[in-house]
Amino acid sequence: MTILIWGAGAIGGTLGAYLIRSGHDIRFVDVVAEHVEAINASGLTITGPVDEFTAPAEAFLPGDLQGQYETILLCTKSQHTREATHALAPFLADDGFVMSVQNGLNELIIQDIVGRERTVGSFINFSADYHAPGEILFGGRGAVVIGELDGAISERLKTMEAIFRHFDENTLMTDNIWGYLWGKEAYGAMLFVSALTQESIAEALADSRYRQLYIRAAQEVLQLAERLGIEAYGFNGFEPKVFLADDADAIHQSLDTLVAFNRLSAKTHSGIWRDLAVRKRKTEVTMYEPLLAQAAEIGFDMPLTRSWVGMIREIEDGKREQSLTNLDELKAKYL
Repeated sequence: MTILIWGAGAIGGTLGAYLIRSGHDIRFVDVVAEHVEAINASGLTITGPVDEFTAPAEAFLPGDLQGQYETILLCTKSQHTREATHALAPFLADDGFVMSVQNGLNELIIQDIVGRERTVGSFINFSADYHAPGEILFGGRGAVVIGELDGAISERLKTMEAIFRHFDENTLMTDNIWGYLWGKEAYGAMLFVSALTQESIAEALADSRYRQLYIRAAQEVLQLAERLGIEAYGFNGFEPKVFLADDADAIHQSLDTLVAFNRLSAKTHSGIWRDLAVRKRKTEVTMYEPLLAQAAEIGFDMPLTRSWVGMIREIEDGKREQSLTNLDELKAKYL
């Protein structure tokens, strides 16, 4: 079985390189011509503390791809999901499926385009960054979970679990992939708030001056999930239940665990921070638009979320600097 990985950046490149090394037939698609050229010329190189190796690989620009594929892993940034799914749809076999290996609730977009029965979900929390054409930094391992949208433990899910275990032997199947995805949305809210500054993830979550702000950012997302009847699941130290219960001691213990987890990673800052500070491009902040829309529909107010989303967009547009003064502004308004 040939697996098509659409997006050969941090997530797709890391996952694909490991699968190639394990003997799987992988083809990459990416929109960055220099990256495609580098992969074809010299392979895809993984660097960092976890592993260092180069996997010989085959990569294509979307316009050069041919054929149809039973398994397509969509690994783009969340804001490119709709465009990428439309682009990959002609290459998806009638009995095939697309698995979202991304941040956000992108399965909702994918299923509208290729059909719910041809969409599979996943949750990932490993650390990686695109560093240069043909080179990905793998900074640290994190949770990897896959699941059908309806909670079924299907044969194709079992097959994908076996394949993913060649990347991470601790890969899990779940009957509640939405629980993990909403948990990541809450954790991601804290990462977005940290990206309003120049602090690393560990520095940000350890800073007692702003901890309550990070806590509140996560709580708004978790409270929305609760109102929608979704039980958010925890991972790598993040415990949604204690945030919902507003158990101060347990919350601080959870954050301390997250600080320790992130200090183990060679990727010190979030991909959001890197998009803003290094690559000077749009972030995945659009993945919170559906949450704000759902909140509005049920009359649930998310004022802090709206504010930090607005601040991120101002940084993207060059109208605001990344600084702790942004957190001071939010504290003064909401705490």
